[in-house]
Amino acid sequence: MRRLPLLAVLTANAISIVGTSMTLVAVPLFVLRATGSAGSAAVVAAAETAGLGLASALAGPVVDRLGWRRASVVSDLLGAVAVALMPLAQAATGHSVGLLAALAGALGVVKGPGASARHALLPRLVEHAGTSLARASGAYEAVSRGGYMLGAPLAGALIGFVDPAWVLLMDAVSFVLSAALVGTLTRPVRERQDHATGEGYLRQLRDGARYLLKDRLILAIVLMVMATNALDAGIASVLLPVYAERVLHSPLALGALLSAFGAGALLGGVLYGWLGPRLPMWPLYTVAFFLTGAPRLLTLAVDPGVPWLVAVMLGTGIAAGTLNPLLAVAELRRVPEELRSRVYGVIVAASLAGTPVGVLMAGATADGLGVRWAFVVYGVVYLLVTLCPLVFPVWRRLGEPAKGAPARPRADAAAVAAD
Repeated sequence: MRRLPLLAVLTANAISIVGTSMTLVAVPLFVLRATGSAGSAAVVAAAETAGLGLASALAGPVVDRLGWRRASVVSDLLGAVAVALMPLAQAATGHSVGLLAALAGALGVVKGPGASARHALLPRLVEHAGTSLARASGAYEAVSRGGYMLGAPLAGALIGFVDPAWVLLMDAVSFVLSAALVGTLTRPVRERQDHATGEGYLRQLRDGARYLLKDRLILAIVLMVMATNALDAGIASVLLPVYAERVLHSPLALGALLSAFGAGALLGGVLYGWLGPRLPMWPLYTVAFFLTGAPRLLTLAVDPGVPWLVAVMLGTGIAAGTLNPLLAVAELRRVPEELRSRVYGVIVAASLAGTPVGVLMAGATADGLGVRWAFVVYGVVYLLVTLCPLVFPVWRRLGEPAKGAPARPRADAAAVAAD
C-alpha cells in the first residue's frame, strides 16, 4: 500500500498525542493540588514549553544530519524516558516543583526535533501516497486533534481512580509505540539527506533564520502564532485547570471541555481536508482565527454552565481545526525542501518563544485577579491579535508560493486535477 507510510505517521501522531494530552491534564492538577498555587503549576508548564522552543531553534541541522525518520524515532524514545522519570522523581523526592520543572523542560527539549522531522517528512509521504498536501495536512491535524479529544477525558477519568504516576507511564508507552510505527513503516519513503553535507552547524542555523526574515508572509505568520500560542499555553496549562478546580470543582468537567474543543478541531481538520483545496486561504484563515479566541474565552469568563461551555468549545474548536493544516500548506509551499528542517525548527522556536511568558502571566493573573477576570484579559488580547489579517496587506498573499517556487507540489497538483 502506497499510503501505508502516511497512515503510519498519522497513527503514530495520534497515539503520541493521546499520551501527551493525558499528561497535560494530569501534571498541572497534580502540582495544583500538591501546592495550592497556580503559579507553581505555571512554572512546570512553562519549563516544558521553554525546552521545546529551545530545542526547536537549535535542532534543525541535527535533524538534517540524522535524517527525518531517524530523528523522529530518537526523539520519541527520549521522550518516553523523560516522561517515565517523572513518577520516579515524585516517589523519590515528594512534591518537588523544581525537579518536576527540570524533567518537564527535558521533555520539551527531546520532543522538539521529532516535531520538526515529521513536518519535514510530510511532503515526501504525500508524494509517495499520491494524495494532496491540503488533504494530508487536514488529516494530520484531524488525528492530532482526535488524540487530544480522547486523551483529555481519559486523563480526567483516570485521575479520579488511579495515581497520576500511572497516567505519566501511559504517556511513556505512547512515545514508544509512536517510535515503532515511524521506524518500521515509513522505510519505503525516500528522504533527502544530501542538503546537510558540507555545511557547518552555525551556517545551517543562520540559513533557517535568514529565510524566515526574508519571507515577510512567513514572518507575519510566525509573529501572529507566537502571540496566540503564548495566550493558548497559559489557557490550557493554567487557566483551564484552575477554572476546573476553583469554579467547576471537577477534573471530569475539565476533560469534557478539552474533549469538546478537540472534537470540534477534529471535525475542522476533516472539513479542511475535504474543502480546503477549493477555498481561498486568506478569508478562511481570518474568519477561523477570529472565531477561535475571544468567543471561547469570554464565554468561560461568564460561566453559563457546563453544557453551554461544552457547546462553545465544540464550535470554536471547529474553527481552530482549520488553522494548523492551512498554515502547514502555506509553509510547505513556500519553504524549499533543502531548507525545510532548519526553517521549520526556527518557525516552531519563534512560535513558542512567548509561551513561557504566557503561562507565567496566566498563573499570576489567576492568583491576582481571579480566574474569570483572567479569561477576560486574555480574551481581549486575543481579539486584538486576531484582527491582524484584516489590518496588514501581507496576509492577502496567504496561499501564494514564494517567488521562484512551483505553484503546487507535484502530488498536490495531481490530486486536485483528479477531483
